Amino acid sequence: MKNFYPSQYKQDSDFITNHNYLKEQFSDYKSIIKEIEKVIENSDYTLGSAVDEIEELIAIEAGTDYAIGVGSGTDALFLSLKSLGIGIGDEVITTTYTFYATIGAIVTAGATPVFCDIGEDYNIDPNQVKEKISKKTKAIIPVHWAGRPCDMDTINKLAIENNLFVIEDSCHAIQAELNNKRCGSLGNIGCFSFHPLKNLNVWGDGGIITTNDESLANKLRLIRNHGLIDRNTCVEFAYNSRLDTIQAVVAKYVLKNKLSNITEKRIKNSLLFDFLLKDIEEIDINTRNNNLKEVFHLYMFKTKRRDEIYNYLRDNGIDAKIHYPIPMHLQPAAKKYNYKKGDFPKAEFAADSSISLPVHEFICEEQVNKMAKLIIKFFEK
Repeated sequence: MKNFYPSQYKQDSDFITNHNYLKEQFSDYKSIIKEIEKVIENSDYTLGSAVDEIEELIAIEAGTDYAIGVGSGTDALFLSLKSLGIGIGDEVITTTYTFYATIGAIVTAGATPVFCDIGEDYNIDPNQVKEKISKKTKAIIPVHWAGRPCDMDTINKLAIENNLFVIEDSCHAIQAELNNKRCGSLGNIGCFSFHPLKNLNVWGDGGIITTNDESLANKLRLIRNHGLIDRNTCVEFAYNSRLDTIQAVVAKYVLKNKLSNITEKRIKNSLLFDFLLKDIEEIDINTRNNNLKEVFHLYMFKTKRRDEIYNYLRDNGIDAKIHYPIPMHLQPAAKKYNYKKGDFPKAEFAADSSISLPVHEFICEEQVNKMAKLIIKFFEK
């Protein structure tokens, strides 16, 4: 099987208004390279000082006592499960409407994913969580989909009543808030991704874990680095999932110089879309709640004419996306769990009807207006 990413990058770059922004987001790369030169001078390529620095900054950003840098957002989820002792014979409840990594982390940790349907907001339905709890359940992984916080009050209440851990998949949700508290601080553990297309992005893979639990933080620092407590002493045979020092430099630069603007622009563009598209009867836009701060990693709406509008926008130079057309319980990899079409109707409907529009920080108001006019024109036909 060939690497499919290079051709995908080339195809995406051909649009007039692009969903991805890989060229623009690091046009100031020379400033970052100056910081990377310090890594070369210090020769601290592996768990260097920049990793400690970004950990301190992310802990402050998320409102937690600790942050632990790891190799990716996927590793953040996997290592979180391992740090809690979750593995073979255990069940982890999560949403079927998520990216593959959420489920992959559960399965590779040795546990069994137990799927739930979503609500109208794309997030896990807490009522289904309650129904799926069994004697084998050890944890719940709510996914703050597209940067909209889940109903953590209900989820945490269920977790406390049933002695379960809560691991927040916050990979879309840096700076998102529920009742003025940041995602990543709302459960036992929070997991973030620094993938190049995330709101806080680096030049490759990277991730970070947040927690207020000192013992978990110490465990995570141990198992991300082979179980070493010093150069010569291994107390637990573990994993190699260290946040690369160079990527830590990039993350620190983005956090200090760009992240607030990235968040503000995504919110501004998304709310402008809300306003411009609100009168179209054939589309369904999320209701915005005052107790939530959504950071719009994705801007999505549902329409029964999704495939038509998708092709129409792309034919007009707009890089519309579908996130994602097949929910996790219907993926080929999930066959062994014996789910079938119809088991989670809201997630399946979202997969069939949702479309994502570009709203990143390089999209200007003129482009939002242009996209909105195209969408309005389409639905007037």
